[in-house]
Amino acid sequence: MNIHEYQAKQILKGYGAPVADGVPIFKAGEAEAAAKRLPGPLYVVKSQIHAGGRGKGKFKELGADAKGGVRLAKSVEDVVANANEMLGHTLVTKQTGPAGKQVNRLYIEDGADIDRELYLSLLVDRTVGRVAFVVSTEGGMDIETVAHDTPEKIVTVAINPEAGVTAADAKKLNGALKLSGDAAKDGEKLFPILYRAFLDKDMSLLEINPLIVMKDGRLRVLDAKVSFDNNALFRHPDIVELRDTTEEDAKEIEASKYDLAYVALDGNIGCMVNGAGLAMATMDIIKLYGAEPANFLDVGGGANKEKVTAAFKIITADPNVKGILVNIFGGIMRCDVIAEGVVAAVREVGLKVPLVVRLEGTNVELGKKILRESGLDVVPADDLDDAARKIVKGVKG
Repeated sequence: MNIHEYQAKQILKGYGAPVADGVPIFKAGEAEAAAKRLPGPLYVVKSQIHAGGRGKGKFKELGADAKGGVRLAKSVEDVVANANEMLGHTLVTKQTGPAGKQVNRLYIEDGADIDRELYLSLLVDRTVGRVAFVVSTEGGMDIETVAHDTPEKIVTVAINPEAGVTAADAKKLNGALKLSGDAAKDGEKLFPILYRAFLDKDMSLLEINPLIVMKDGRLRVLDAKVSFDNNALFRHPDIVELRDTTEEDAKEIEASKYDLAYVALDGNIGCMVNGAGLAMATMDIIKLYGAEPANFLDVGGGANKEKVTAAFKIITADPNVKGILVNIFGGIMRCDVIAEGVVAAVREVGLKVPLVVRLEGTNVELGKKILRESGLDVVPADDLDDAARKIVKGVKG
């Protein structure tokens, strides 16, 4: 689960991280009062969407010359003018895709005199089985670009869970970020704070880009992106309350109600598979045959008829889907349950696109019998390769 920047900063501030004062607003009419609550005279007006690249993004409605989704303002009047331009409009960034996202919230923040911009994140490093800091002196840039062009400028420091962030760890991080003086002292305080917040809140990602050194030599968290482990949200009802469903795909929200692992993609072949590895292989082979998957959907090993029916409905609700591939290898998951779910869903919502079904494993013959006797226009497949060829051919006509 993702949250907005201002929410992430509120959490980090609660742990003692150096965060500027700021006020979230939801209506342009709130901008003047919000700005007057801040010291000024420099303000930052930030679009709040679940996507990166906001500063370099463009608003669809404002044309090619429009300013981005993060703007400096030198007066309260300037804050108000920017709020009127930004709220309710569609911001397009590298991460939103061409459709963009409507800006429904802004964060009005006190400005900062920036000397240097740094990159810092925490994540679970599965290669060593520990939470690790990833830092770079190249803040404010896409970390993927830095990793590709200058990988030597990225330093990873894995933290021993029994010891936490030690003085030696802090020294490594300060050295990697080239921090000295007051900034280094701030780093020694900040690194354990971030690590504790990461663990306490069951985060899967904590990214600060940029972490800045101000002209007075002190550190400040200038931006913050936080994602949480969905499997641990039951421990954090306060975090669940921060969820903004307007930032999520409606189909993904519906899938979460049935505990389905679903991610919407940009292709036109809907996939329903059991098992994440098989789902990835299914998407790969669709691409191999020249088409694109419309989703990742793993119904899991213990799905029942109702869950399968819900999964099928979610796939067919996507107007981009021009064909459906059901690929089931039944171990714990029984092929007859899949077949019953597919039949129930098709009878309820109809079938307007080609449907290819490949079943193998537990109760496979019973599953195939259910599909044969259903009277539905289902194309059977012998194996995954056969299934992929048939669905791509069906979609391309």
